[in-house]
Formats: sequence, structure tokens, C-alpha cells
Amino acid sequence: MEDANNSYDLIIIGGGPAGLSAAIYGGRAKLKTLLINKGTLGGMADTTREIVNYPGTIKVSGPDLMGDFAKHAESFGVEFLKDEVVGTDFAGERKKVTTKKKKEFFAKAVIIAVGNEPRLLDIPGEKELQGSGVAYCATCDAEFFEGEDVVVIGSGDQAIEEGMYIAKFARKVTVIVLHDEGILDCNKVSAEGALRHKKMEFVWNSTIEEVLGEESVKGVKIRNIKTGELTELPCQGVFFFVGMIPSTQFLKASGLEMDERGYIPVSEQMETNLEGVYAVGDNRRKYLRQVVTAASDGATAAVAAERYIEEQDSFQLNVLQSEKKVLLLFFDAFNQESLEFSTSLEEVNLELQESYKIVKIDMATKKNLALKYQIDKVPSVVLLEKGREIKRLNCCTGKDKLKSQL
Repeated sequence: MEDANNSYDLIIIGGGPAGLSAAIYGGRAKLKTLLINKGTLGGMADTTREIVNYPGTIKVSGPDLMGDFAKHAESFGVEFLKDEVVGTDFAGERKKVTTKKKKEFFAKAVIIAVGNEPRLLDIPGEKELQGSGVAYCATCDAEFFEGEDVVVIGSGDQAIEEGMYIAKFARKVTVIVLHDEGILDCNKVSAEGALRHKKMEFVWNSTIEEVLGEESVKGVKIRNIKTGELTELPCQGVFFFVGMIPSTQFLKASGLEMDERGYIPVSEQMETNLEGVYAVGDNRRKYLRQVVTAASDGATAAVAAERYIEEQDSFQLNVLQSEKKVLLLFFDAFNQESLEFSTSLEEVNLELQESYKIVKIDMATKKNLALKYQIDKVPSVVLLEKGREIKRLNCCTGKDKLKSQL
């Protein structure tokens, strides 16, 4: 049940750079904002040892940068809750989210910023030995392999850069690569650094078939994809960096449109297919997934949500609660025909002793209402009574014919 304690203007699900950026903008806009995050604030960025491409900051640790994001949001009165959202109801004007701790929260708008998570290969031994030698985050776990032999699976930016970090602790790091010798999927600078690294070795044209060990990792079984030959390599740790998947599984029944991988397509304003619901950061379909693009997404979505909320509040007050019938006028402030028609409508209403309340909707700034009423041209007028549509006026007539329609 909704009450003052669980009711918000804006709820943000996820506390990575996208969610925190949205929180900053939401709080600054004086929206009552709640950020729900199941893990450590900062998301994947919080596990990054060094960030060297965030504009204006030459080098900073992920935890330090994300800590600053969180403090910034807190300074604007944003509320934080450590919990996991497991259910949603986005059907009505009041969006509802339900958490693992069986709490319910309501908001006028929701921003989804749950990011993504490491993709599993689902090979024998991987799940069984998670936390006992199988790992997915070098910053989190590399130090546990001091002086030991470690295998890294993958050859993208994350795999190679994390592999070099692991090499600071491990005796040796062996990278398993699908490609021919010398070919890595990472950027050129990282590739050059890894290939000449004294503690890093590469096994080319190969993939991993199994993680060996009972209580802890003892080695890996490797298959050469060209010859089919199977070999075993002793090691004490295996780090998987074979891609990411969006953390959107809990949204499958929400009505949100998602692609075959679970990523959410959005508009330029970060709008999803559901009114009042936005998606930002690594869980949305996009070209580049970096802290700077996540922060940009969050800012865009929060501003869009603020305008959506203002639009809905204004509609509630001026239309749904109006004692008079409402003439909902869709116009374009830069269109001369729209401006002339607006004047004519006001004059006709004056002649009718202001029997109607005229509510003007500028198509350039209030697109949600235009979509709601399927308005594709201006000027357009929808006659409403208590929010119920009665009819639409023919706007291509003179004042007399316009008056006759009313």
C-alpha cells in the first residue's frame, strides 16, 4: 500500500555511474529520489583499479570516483537503500517496485540502471569452484593469488588489462586466446604491453573445456580449436573475461521491450517503450559502455523524467481535476498557423463565456501527451471531460464553424 513513506517522484534501480548520475540530477531538480542498489555503490566501476579516461581526471581509482558520485547525490537529498528489486509493475501512472526484503515503493517515474554482469561459459567446474579459485574481478581477487599460477580466459580490453593487473601478484599469468598467434581483441596499447610482459604467456587457437579441482582450482583442460588436441595446464586460479550480459532478467515480465540478449532499446531521451520508464548505462542497447557515457545517460534520463513528471502533474491538476470541460490544444510555438488558431480558439471561448478551459500543449516540449493522444499534426484540439475524450475538433475552419463544434 502506498503512503508518504514509500512514495517518491523518482526511483532509480541500480547504483553504478549511470544510476548515481541520474540521482545527482534528480536530487538537484528537487525530485524526491530513491536509489535502490543491491551491491556496492559504483557497480563495475567500483571494482576498477584505475580510471584514466574520465574527462578532467587524469587518473583516479574506481572506488574514489564512485564515492564522489555518491557524495554528490547525497548532497542533494537523495535517499539510498541497499536491497534488490525483484518485481515491478509499470502499468499505471504510479510505478511500483518490489524488493527482495518484501518492501514496496511507488514513483511517478523509474530509471533502470542495473548494468551488466560477467557472462558464464557454463563449463564443468566453473560454477562449482566459484570463490575457490574461479573469479571474474581482478581488482577484487588478484591479491589472493600472490606467487601462484593464474589462467585468464579472453583477449578483449578487460581480459588483457585485468591480466596485467593480476600479473602484479601472480607468479605467472597464462592467457587462453581463440585467435591465431599475435591477434588479440583489445586495444593496441594494451596488446603491446601484454605481449612483451615478462610474466604473461599466451596459448593461441584455444579454448577452455573444464576447470579442474575438487575443493579448489588445480588446473584447466584446454582444447586447441584447430587440432582438437586436449591438454591440461596446472594453475591455482582462473579468471573469466568472456563478455558481459545485462542484469535485466528480473524485468522479463515487466512489459519492457528488450532485444534477444536482454538489452533495452531507448530513445534519445533514454525512454523505453513504457511511459515514465527509462533505461541508462550498460543495460541499455548502445555503442560504447564507459563511465563517461553512463554518466551522460543518467543525466539525460533524469532531465527527461523531470519533464515527464512536470507534464503529468500539470495534466492532473489542469485537466483531470478541472470542473470545466477542457480543450486540449496541441500547437507549435514556432508555427504561425498554430499561433493564429490558438488566438481564434481563445476568442471563440470568450464568446462562449469561457465555458471551456483551454490547456495548451507545446509539441516541442511535451511529447508524451502528444504520443498519448496520437497527435501527428498541429494545430489539433481534443475535447475532454474529467479526462475522458469526447471528440476532436476540425481545426481547419473559421471561427463560426469552430464555434458550432462546441
